[in-house]
Amino acid sequence: MSAISIGQAVILGVVEGVTEFLPVSSTGHLKITEGLMNIPVDDKSVVAFTAVIQVGAIAAVLLYFFKDIVRIMGAWGRGLRHRDQRHHHDYKFAWWVVYATVPVVIVGLAAKPLIDGPLASLWVVAASLVVGSALMWAADQMGRHKRGEDDTTLKDALLVGSSQILALLFPGFSRSGATMSTGLILDLDRVAATRLSFFLGIPALTGAGLYELKDAVGAGADTTPLIVGTAVSFVVAYASIAWLLKFIARHSFNVFVVYRIAVGALLFALLATGTLNT
Repeated sequence: MSAISIGQAVILGVVEGVTEFLPVSSTGHLKITEGLMNIPVDDKSVVAFTAVIQVGAIAAVLLYFFKDIVRIMGAWGRGLRHRDQRHHHDYKFAWWVVYATVPVVIVGLAAKPLIDGPLASLWVVAASLVVGSALMWAADQMGRHKRGEDDTTLKDALLVGSSQILALLFPGFSRSGATMSTGLILDLDRVAATRLSFFLGIPALTGAGLYELKDAVGAGADTTPLIVGTAVSFVVAYASIAWLLKFIARHSFNVFVVYRIAVGALLFALLATGTLNT
């Protein structure tokens, strides 16, 4: 029997869709939501469920940036066939995404027992929310916001891609928060840092979702909640992406910093009083 009902799948799909690309930690919010609904967060089917519904959010990115992805993949294909096309930025960028994904894949596979075990604690989530907030605030203050998307380099991609490891190991840190903050530290403007975060997240999150799919089904997870949760996360994530890109074009990340600290403090309080169990 599935540990997650259809109603719970809808709620988790909304949480995933809203938080996956906002720098507030989707993993942290999902674990908090599961705890509030008395869902066993250490159940293998539940862990796999939360990874699988990320595919819905990734599908939203693929649709939202469809024209950009087609352009980049087209340049990559032409570069593979014709040497004189390899100077194009889009061709290079396609390879950079591949290179930047390797570190997070290696760490993800090697550290999976820790990620699914001790590091899945809500205490870790609370601490990561607060520490990640400090990084985001510092990055926004330090960054000169002078470089656009066309100015990105292999170094940018590797550093931003590797920063995803922080969120992988410490749920609550936020993959988006870590990658956007790294982009800002590298002097990318907020829109460029956010778009780079989106593109670099596609292979890592898609791979994680597909990898966990077999565990979700094999652990006895009902496919109906999986489908419902994934569909809901797709719709909500699409709207979330559109809103975020418009918001950060005119505002700093301070609102997310304040929100993360508030959620982290609340979570500490809930855990300390026994209202939530890790």
